[in-house]
Amino acid sequence: MSTAKLDFIRNYELEIQKEWEETKAFEVDAPENQSNEDAPKYMASFPYPYMNGRLHIGHVFTITKAEFMCQYQRLKGKRVLFPFGFHCTGMPIKVCADKLKNEMAQFGCPPVFPVEETNDDEEKPAAVAKKDDPLAFKSKKSKVQAKTGGAKYQWQIMQSMAIPDEEIPKFADSAYWLNYFPPHCKTDLQTIGMGIDWRRSFITTDVNQYYDSFVRWQFETLRELGKVKYGKRYSIWSTTDNQQCADHERASGEGVQPNNFTLIKLEVLEPVPECLKEVAATGKKIYLVPGTVRPETMYGQTNCWILPTGKYGAFQMKNGEVFICTERSARNMSYQELTEETGKYPCLAKFTGDQLLGAALKAPLAVNKVVYVLPMLSIDENKGTGVVTSVPSDAPDDYAALHDLKQKEPLRKKFGIKDEWVLPFEVVPIIDIPGYSNTAAVKAYQDLNIKSQNDRALLDQAKDVCYLRGFTEGIMIVGEHAGKKVQDVKKAIKDQLIESGQACNYSEPTTPVISRSGDECVVALTDQWYINYGEDDPQWRDQVNKTLESMELFSAETKKRFETAVGWLNQWACSRSFGLGTKLPWDEQFLIESLSDSTIYMAFYTIAHLLHQDFNGKVVGPAGIAATQMTRAVWDHILLDKPYPEGCEISKDTLAVLKREFNYWYPLDLRVSGIDLVQNHLTFFLYNHAAIFAEKMQPKGIRANGFVQLNGAKMSKSSGNFLTLFDAVQQFSADGTRIALADAGDGIEDANFVDKTALTSLFKVHTQVQWVQEMIDMKDKLYSGESNRLQDVIFISEMNRAINKADEAYAKSQFREALHTCFFDLLNVRDHYKLAMAKNENMSCELIFKYIETQAILLFPIIPHFSQKVFSMIGKGSILAARWPESSNIDYLALRTNDYLKSTVSEARNKVGIFLKNKNKGGKTDAKAEKATIYITKNFPKWKQTVLLYLQTIYNDANKSFTKDVSAILEDLKKMDELKPQLSNIMAFVRMIEGELKTEGKQALDTSMPFDEQEIISQNMEYICRALELTSVECQEIADTTGMKGALPAPGKPTFLIQ
Repeated sequence: MSTAKLDFIRNYELEIQKEWEETKAFEVDAPENQSNEDAPKYMASFPYPYMNGRLHIGHVFTITKAEFMCQYQRLKGKRVLFPFGFHCTGMPIKVCADKLKNEMAQFGCPPVFPVEETNDDEEKPAAVAKKDDPLAFKSKKSKVQAKTGGAKYQWQIMQSMAIPDEEIPKFADSAYWLNYFPPHCKTDLQTIGMGIDWRRSFITTDVNQYYDSFVRWQFETLRELGKVKYGKRYSIWSTTDNQQCADHERASGEGVQPNNFTLIKLEVLEPVPECLKEVAATGKKIYLVPGTVRPETMYGQTNCWILPTGKYGAFQMKNGEVFICTERSARNMSYQELTEETGKYPCLAKFTGDQLLGAALKAPLAVNKVVYVLPMLSIDENKGTGVVTSVPSDAPDDYAALHDLKQKEPLRKKFGIKDEWVLPFEVVPIIDIPGYSNTAAVKAYQDLNIKSQNDRALLDQAKDVCYLRGFTEGIMIVGEHAGKKVQDVKKAIKDQLIESGQACNYSEPTTPVISRSGDECVVALTDQWYINYGEDDPQWRDQVNKTLESMELFSAETKKRFETAVGWLNQWACSRSFGLGTKLPWDEQFLIESLSDSTIYMAFYTIAHLLHQDFNGKVVGPAGIAATQMTRAVWDHILLDKPYPEGCEISKDTLAVLKREFNYWYPLDLRVSGIDLVQNHLTFFLYNHAAIFAEKMQPKGIRANGFVQLNGAKMSKSSGNFLTLFDAVQQFSADGTRIALADAGDGIEDANFVDKTALTSLFKVHTQVQWVQEMIDMKDKLYSGESNRLQDVIFISEMNRAINKADEAYAKSQFREALHTCFFDLLNVRDHYKLAMAKNENMSCELIFKYIETQAILLFPIIPHFSQKVFSMIGKGSILAARWPESSNIDYLALRTNDYLKSTVSEARNKVGIFLKNKNKGGKTDAKAEKATIYITKNFPKWKQTVLLYLQTIYNDANKSFTKDVSAILEDLKKMDELKPQLSNIMAFVRMIEGELKTEGKQALDTSMPFDEQEIISQNMEYICRALELTSVECQEIADTTGMKGALPAPGKPTFLIQ
């Protein structure tokens, strides 16, 4: 296939990029004598990518969301800053470098690896986080797998990145990674035309001493504020590395956090089951230990659930206690000070769950003095302890399972369950949800018409309702805390159970986590430095919630996820002992982990260009400040507005420049990231800003998006479905790639980058550039008179309507909508303008060039090279100096008339197509349509007018819907005597109007048109004939359609007869 069009576009893209670089187009400083109120600004950032590979289309999908918004804000007249950094903190680079070193030592250089048989087994289904975890997400193929394509050896992974064999040995030194990938990242982003101020870029870790100083200041400040503490805390732990395993140090399980439970000790009473008699004979107390996240509900226990086929053990714990649970959970417990020796969990007996059925238990807090072990078939052995306590008043799953056992005698007989273990136990009301129920699970079960414990989807829905409302609205009605809100006493009840020895803390990974060293991680309770997020510092959490209230989050679902994350997030281990990074200032045996050193670095961007001139911070910047001079007092002065430090080695005037930069650019206007980071990084970002900076410096907006697929499938090198940014630009051009990225999607659902879209967009861009040149060449032939003809008025109005729609879409970060409005829709507007002109008329020169300039400006955020190319062609100079066009002179009646004409032609064209298809049956190909009769009517039948007038009274313009549901609407309409003969037709009519509202809005409720349809059709007969390729068109009005059958015309919706 010829690459002429691609080559043409790439040539001018490269020329434009060179000009931007030479003119330092995107380098911007704070003005000397103006605040950000006097000279409006906009600063956006993207979480700096990890420097262990080249950028792929998934990275740039999110990056473009920030850059699109920045360039839109530039058009709105703001001074714009989009900086970009490179993340190198953590274990991955160090681990990969060490692996490479070991491979060369073992297999030679270049290495000769042993040949192994391939495994053709299908990839296992992705794990799904459980519904009762409010931060749950679907764990997709790990980033490591996606990037490496399943390559086993590090040398092979480097080869998959197109790194020459002779260069690979250099990567055995971790420092080489820090110097290799950041420049490639910069180059890749430049090739797609990113408007980034590269002066402010830096790498993390102590290699850059300026950034290292900044992070040390951050943590010293947090510690002084009481936010960083030392003590026993839970964290994901690699037993092989013997240290915390942070996100970037995992082969799989990114984003997985410790899932904290309260283990309830259900004491086994006499007579003990046969499988436990030997253990009981030793005099040790035996407990079944279900894990719960709702200890406040323990008053309502009616039984305990076990998986009959599950594999369980009796494991020796501290203080002579024996816990009945799965071996997997016992392994976790052994790292949480629940066993005598770390990592050791002696098993005293093994058995299956059915051997425990019918065991009598003493349940803490329960109204029932004795409860029994019963079967539940849906228990997951890989979650919790494999033992589940039952509170059917507030847990829908428990109610469903207990209800099944009570109602189904054959089910009881199947497992040998005696009636006295089940039938006497009734639901115990323990929590009242005002206005809902004091047995929420029962109500949800009944409201959703759940039939059994197998109705998984409905039970999950019921659980969401019960758990959320129970926590946020529930009031205790039993126990010593009766009358108090659940959220106020939840922790107190948990603490009471633990202090009395009736429960203990337990934690495990939400889903399996595999470290890069290959071991399955546990959750360990270890002495470590941690940041005290969550319930132990409610004032801090309240500050974060206050910030969220005023933030622009662009999505109700994003806000909901933040509220959940803030509500459930707790202490976070912030130190580790291996990898790259910044040392804890007061305890240098530890490094600050990779999510904790990346929460407020946006503030560092504001002054980085003055401190150093290279990524590594080795070349001193324009301010002439050495890294050692950046003391804590200096940072306080710059970022916290504290007094100028006594004895400071940096002049006050120099620091005033740094302060000016920070105070001008902060607060951050927009943070763009993947939705998966809400549960950690983005919430940490809010917490740290709330702790350190003044209220006026809190972030103003966060935009989250989903993952991106490639051609409808997950990106994966192993499947060949993978695309780097570099390759995308080579194949589709910068602007072709950018269009496909904008078109991929905007919500938090997974987006889809489509190769075909990128390719066809490349061709459209090329065609549009050629058309602009054609207009320049034939400028003298275009109409030069006053632009007041009907089609001129419509064209002007269409352009202005597009300006308004695009403005709204960009402001809401709906970039796909903006793209379609500015590119595809405006192309159609232009084509219609040309086609609708009479034979002896031509398009207006004034309007065509206004259109060319307007479209170039509107498209600049998405396809800047095209916009600059067009601006250069028409002599407008730099697109960077352009401002958002003003809209005026919108003739809405003319627009509606034109919309009517276009829809009429479109519908008639469909009818012509059907006519020709029927005529050409049997192999014929010569049939032609010659004439069309268009039937119109000015009025609806009387009964439809009555319905429409009623519907106008309950229409909500904000969401284009009715304020009542269809059943309520029908009840109202049935009361109208004049409608009774039409009751059988009303439902269908209302449903039709309801559908039309979504596309037409309030216009769908009009009882007549604001223009004469027959006149519009008559005036445009020539255009209609030309568009439909017919010899003649006739228009006939039907005064009254009452009693007529078949397809009937309605106001604004004609019907057609094709001949």
